[in-house]
Amino acid sequence: MTGSIIAAAIGYLLGSIPWGLLLTRAAGLGDIRQVGSGNIGATNVLRTGSKGLAALTLALDLAKGVAAVLIGAMWGPAPALAAALAVVIGHIFPVWLGFRGGKGVATALGVLLALAWPVALAAAAVWLAVAALSRLASLAALVGAVAAAALAAAFLDPARAAVIAGIALLVILRHRDNIRRLVAGTESRISFRKG
Repeated sequence: MTGSIIAAAIGYLLGSIPWGLLLTRAAGLGDIRQVGSGNIGATNVLRTGSKGLAALTLALDLAKGVAAVLIGAMWGPAPALAAALAVVIGHIFPVWLGFRGGKGVATALGVLLALAWPVALAAAAVWLAVAALSRLASLAALVGAVAAAALAAAFLDPARAAVIAGIALLVILRHRDNIRRLVAGTESRISFRKG
């Protein structure tokens, strides 16, 4: 129990590092929360016109998920799962930003890579396919989250499947405004032409 608490605390603190905000400020691009959707994740960083910063944000947010699970695993399987859930919660609800963070997609993918890399690769492939066809990052994230939960339920042990399903639900709930815009047909599309 102590190991799980420590792992969850570390995971939360790792998750709450707002890489998108820190990188765009360091690059002199101001506050990413005042750009596009106001989100601190890689998709919104891409809207600044910098593919490089967007890619770095994606990599660092993903790395948070991987690192949290690996650190938690030092105490055992249960702490690894506690850290997995906590790192995504930290990214979505970071204490430093008044609990208003990102959507959790990249960090969730990092968690998946550490917990079950075949599921992660399959979910990433789904994301890429939907994003390429629709140019809607939010739709790709939603479909990818559902795919990850379904694959985990089909192929993984109940403990990992339950945590992955919980993370998928968090990601979906965090996209509730995007879902409304998707239904209304007003959701912004991503562009790969800038920068």
